[in-house]
Amino acid sequence: MTRIVRGVSLVFSGLFAGFLLCVLVLEHSLRAFDASVYTQVRLVELDSLDKLASVTLIPAIITTVLLAIRSRGTGRRVVVAAVVLLAVVFVTTFVVNLPINSDQAAWSVQQPPPDWAAVRDRWQVAHLVRTVAAMFAFGVLVWSAGRTDPVVRDGVRGVPVEAGRGLGGRERVQ
Repeated sequence: MTRIVRGVSLVFSGLFAGFLLCVLVLEHSLRAFDASVYTQVRLVELDSLDKLASVTLIPAIITTVLLAIRSRGTGRRVVVAAVVLLAVVFVTTFVVNLPINSDQAAWSVQQPPPDWAAVRDRWQVAHLVRTVAAMFAFGVLVWSAGRTDPVVRDGVRGVPVEAGRGLGGRERVQ
């Protein structure tokens, strides 16, 4: 069961981090354009990208929390670090990005607000914070998956057994 939860956590956190990275690149590209172009692109982004963020972030958080609950020892601390990073993403999104998104949804392409650049900059800085946090969370989860504990438990007696060996230290045929 832990393998499935870990796999789902990796898939959704990776999709979410990749999605944020794509938006970061797009937003950086928009810095060269004027207010009306920026506003038009933001209105297109706001049409469905929030839905994509939700369907990737929410399962990433849920499965990573489940993974933290199921993990033990050092592995748990590593996964908890990923949970904390995803919490940073979540809080930043709710405190900064979503309120700005709501305001921007009412912007007019023909007459963007006079402070559009300041609003854009605030949104982009918060987006950079959450992108970096999401990328680190994904990296931590990938690292965690690659360093699984080399000791596995015998299902019957709970006796530690080296990975790749049967009881008594004999090699298992794989």
